[in-house]
Amino acid sequence: MKRNLSSSDCVPSPKRPSLLPLPTGKHEVFLSFRGPDVRRTFADCLYKFLDHSKIRTFLDDEELRKGEKIAPSLVEAIHESKVYIPILSQDYASSKWCLEELSLMVKSLNQNQGHILLPIFYFVEPRDVRRQEGSYSEAFRRHSQEYDAETITEWKEALQVVGEMKGWHVTESDGQGDVIEKVFSEVWSHLMANYAIVTDELIGIDSHVKEVLDLLDLDSKGLKVVGIHGIGGIGKTTLSKAVYNEVSSWFDRCCFLEDVRETLLKADGVVTLQNKVISNILRHDNHVKDVSEGIHLIKDKVCKYKVLIVLDDVDRRFEFDKVFGKLQDFSIESRFILTTRDKRVLEFFEECRLFEAKEMSDIDSCQLLRKHAFQMDDPQEGSDTLCEEFVKLAAGLPLALKVIGSLLFRKDIRIWEEKLEELKESPFTGVHEILKISYNDLTPTEKEIFLDIACFFIGETKECPFYMWNECKFYPESGISNLILKSLIKINKRSEFWMHDHIRDLGRAIVYEENIRQPWKRSRIWSNEDALDMLENGKGSAAVQVLRINMEDRGNLELTEKDFNKLSGIRFLDVWGGGLTGDFSKMLPNIQWLQLGSCHSIPTDINLKKLVILSLEHSNVWDYWRGWKRIKESKKLKVVNLRWCDDLVKAPDLSFSGSLEVINLDVCCDMGGELHISNFKKLKLLRLSGSKITELKGDIQMLQDLKEIDASRSKLTKVEVPALPTSLKQLTLSSPRVPNLLELKDLEVLCFQNCYNGPQIPGDIGLQLPKLKKLNVDSCATSSSNGMGVSATQLPSSLNSLVVRSCQKLERLPNLANLSNLTELRLVLVVVHEISGLGELRMLETLEISRAPHLENLDGLENLVLLQRLTLDRCDAVEKLPSLSSLVKLHTLKIRRCKDLFEIQGSQSLDALGECSLTHLEISRCPRLANVETLTTLELTNFLSLETLLGLPSLGNLKKLTVEETSHGVLQRNETRLSVPRIRSLHLARLCNLQVIKISRCQQLIEITGFEALQSLEELNLTDCASIVRLPNLSDLKNLKVLNIGGCKQLTEIRGLESLETLQALAMSNCKSINKLPDLSCLEYLRYLDVRECTQLTEVMGVESWESLELLAMSNCKSISNFSDLSGLKNLKHLDIRGCSQLTEIIGLHKFKSLQVLGLHNYTAVSILGDPFRDLHWKYLALATLK
Repeated sequence: MKRNLSSSDCVPSPKRPSLLPLPTGKHEVFLSFRGPDVRRTFADCLYKFLDHSKIRTFLDDEELRKGEKIAPSLVEAIHESKVYIPILSQDYASSKWCLEELSLMVKSLNQNQGHILLPIFYFVEPRDVRRQEGSYSEAFRRHSQEYDAETITEWKEALQVVGEMKGWHVTESDGQGDVIEKVFSEVWSHLMANYAIVTDELIGIDSHVKEVLDLLDLDSKGLKVVGIHGIGGIGKTTLSKAVYNEVSSWFDRCCFLEDVRETLLKADGVVTLQNKVISNILRHDNHVKDVSEGIHLIKDKVCKYKVLIVLDDVDRRFEFDKVFGKLQDFSIESRFILTTRDKRVLEFFEECRLFEAKEMSDIDSCQLLRKHAFQMDDPQEGSDTLCEEFVKLAAGLPLALKVIGSLLFRKDIRIWEEKLEELKESPFTGVHEILKISYNDLTPTEKEIFLDIACFFIGETKECPFYMWNECKFYPESGISNLILKSLIKINKRSEFWMHDHIRDLGRAIVYEENIRQPWKRSRIWSNEDALDMLENGKGSAAVQVLRINMEDRGNLELTEKDFNKLSGIRFLDVWGGGLTGDFSKMLPNIQWLQLGSCHSIPTDINLKKLVILSLEHSNVWDYWRGWKRIKESKKLKVVNLRWCDDLVKAPDLSFSGSLEVINLDVCCDMGGELHISNFKKLKLLRLSGSKITELKGDIQMLQDLKEIDASRSKLTKVEVPALPTSLKQLTLSSPRVPNLLELKDLEVLCFQNCYNGPQIPGDIGLQLPKLKKLNVDSCATSSSNGMGVSATQLPSSLNSLVVRSCQKLERLPNLANLSNLTELRLVLVVVHEISGLGELRMLETLEISRAPHLENLDGLENLVLLQRLTLDRCDAVEKLPSLSSLVKLHTLKIRRCKDLFEIQGSQSLDALGECSLTHLEISRCPRLANVETLTTLELTNFLSLETLLGLPSLGNLKKLTVEETSHGVLQRNETRLSVPRIRSLHLARLCNLQVIKISRCQQLIEITGFEALQSLEELNLTDCASIVRLPNLSDLKNLKVLNIGGCKQLTEIRGLESLETLQALAMSNCKSINKLPDLSCLEYLRYLDVRECTQLTEVMGVESWESLELLAMSNCKSISNFSDLSGLKNLKHLDIRGCSQLTEIIGLHKFKSLQVLGLHNYTAVSILGDPFRDLHWKYLALATLK
């Protein structure tokens, strides 16, 4: 049998992924054939061969078919089968059933669901199938008289597709037993690669897989359920498939259920799911008819196995008990993985471990984009910067990256630029159709909230929008909760709305589609250009609800009442800059939120009866502004923001509004005197920071809704009564003269700032404030005689953050041993000598001690096993640090300018840090730290400074060094790139015991020195370091066995390579600047040579001497024109010379006895092998075609 690969007869099918997501079902192979042709011969033998090997095969036979239409069971068999094998015989096309089945197979194949089609051309030429010639022509002549043109075209197209695929061309000279054996081997290889993974999506997924594997905890007993949640398109399915692939071998039986949500929408959805599980786990056809029967069968048969079941894309319709029965009935070693957009689904399980799917990093995003944009082609010149711009647009969503990459594939660079502008200007719909699934499931009011956030409130705190939405009857508490659960929004630690860029664009696209041509008829206008065009040209409509305008760059531009005449529906108006003039008494009748920032003129007669929020930040209002009278009509007013209103000398009279909940007078620098607060019975937040308000008039204790007072950097010294309301949760003051804290049992945050005459913290604060979570004492001249005025055990045990800053008289801290919940401790500019109880802070995650010149030790540091960030800066008196080996969570270590530090104790002090893969390590300007001799493993990413390695002066026992530049940083809102410094130089001198070096993707690295000392080095990996031009001389690396320098595109020479007599593997693929290698005939132990894509390389000298060589890969070495005699390569198994277009002769190839795989540029290139080649009978030969 010959597997026909001739391009003249049968061109290759599209390359499939190496790991393929195969469908699940009761059949694995669908065998299609015309009975009279092959039923009793070839088809019968093939079926028995497959069946004997326990491969579930659907045996199709035309004589078994009845009726005019294909039965549903037959259609289902095609869809569920993993591998299709049509046996295309002489009269195959004469059967309408065969043609109909083939058409269904091709349709399934085009849906990219992982099906494999392996055609057998049985005594028929592939070109006849492809072109419908010969017997196929006669068959279609008859069909055309009976069937319509559309059906005929569909059948012909299916034959054309299959005829162009690789397959087996069986002729009279072929032994049919050999053919069947080869077909079986191919089928078996596909089925045994029972992966659920698509390789396109595997980039950057390893760390996420590891986290999910940790949650599965395979080594422990007890059922485990892991929920993967996140927005649509973020990669939940890909991640679950990767985990499935990783752990499926641990279980007796496995089942991956895709599209659970869609399945349950069908009338028999539950039964369908049950049957899929039963078929996969029991591996035989045993369909149940109703739910109760399914649950019973699952309990009796399925639950006895140790199973892994993945349920992909579940929503609130899914109820575990109603599909599978009781979770407790399953084996205690079983595991379940669920993916969902809606986190509420996971609340069904008493114990469900959660993992939130994250966006891809910029580096991984760029790699995935390039994979789809270039595929096998070289990147276009000038594409790097554009790739970065497209990556920003995709915002880490794999689906978006693939769609964008596909959009750019094989396009000219000018088209790239056009597409970039197009995507920036208009909504990108390729991913939106998927993300919109979550949006369509919202209630009408939830949709309004979602669109408001998408268009206006990303990055805004939630409080003010809540007031407006409540007034609109949008019910924001439940609405926001549902949006969060559906992963459409997040609320960060600062109570700000966060929304993924693609979800934001989806929301804006929905509004955009309300009226594509007339923006003034949309519900929301966020584009400044559209807003100004509407107002300046007298457009507008009652449809506009939310409007934002920025006139800051328009000078003294003023808008009048005529500009707003048609905008009666506005509920939110945000104007920044410019001014508003004219008669507004009949304008904006429905305004609920009025935000006029930095406006030089503001009308005094706006209709504000429905107003809930008024913000005049930075605007030109003064004490006698006539607009105050109109504001008094706002009986529903909840929020007044006068921040930065510099012309206000005294606080305005707001006593008219008993509904006020927020008053913000921050940075009203000239506002002094007193503020009357008696009428603010519902006040929750009072901000006076930076003002000159000196006194609060009224009974503040009566304000029982008051939650926060911020009077930092203010002049507030007087409160009429000695007590604050017991409802208070946050208090920030700059004066020692404060009311009694005794009754503030709910206080969570207490900050004293700039109190140069105190304050004295009460000695019984631990008893007074049992809920205190954060204590911040900043720039206070605290008494040195009695510390903070707190007894040894009386800091509140509820504290999770303690910050003491710029207290230069503080010599003693209270004992911290009782702070069992403390996660953050920062001491900056203090004169303490010790930290009593440090070792008891078992929950501590962040420890920063800076400018503490008298601190002598950090006893107990080794006990802080959860510590993630440790910073010591200018702690001059610290001489020793305890062992750090137990700090397994530590990812950031900074030790700077500790001039007397000479030792980090413990023989294994830094080993564990290497095992933890520190992402940030800086040890600098510690001149006495010279004997860190025990380190054997060090893994470093994201260097903070060049001294990362220079600061570790003696690493004599280091055996493994990994330096990998990745991007795990977080972009701030206004940043355009990651601010992660790039290391430029590595100095490896004196590392005489180093055995392994791994340096990867350090794009700015240009220099490595110290190789001459690496006598023990066995493996050197220096990959994808694009700026390296030359390496140090390698001749001293006498024990080197593996050298991998792949992807160093600027590397021009490798000195000393000919001296590496112990070298066994040399990998230097994609080193595009190397044109010559030295004579390597002395490398007698070399087994592996990879010089693929070395396009300038003209010659490989010495290859004829490598008797141990097993693999020689040199595809696309377009400058190599000849070889020496290769007859001495007795052990060569794999030779790949695809794309070596200048190669004209290979001498000695016919003497190979071990060669199994040969890759050639094209079939005709076999002529360069010589006549003896044609007489060879090799065990296995693959002649790979390069397109």
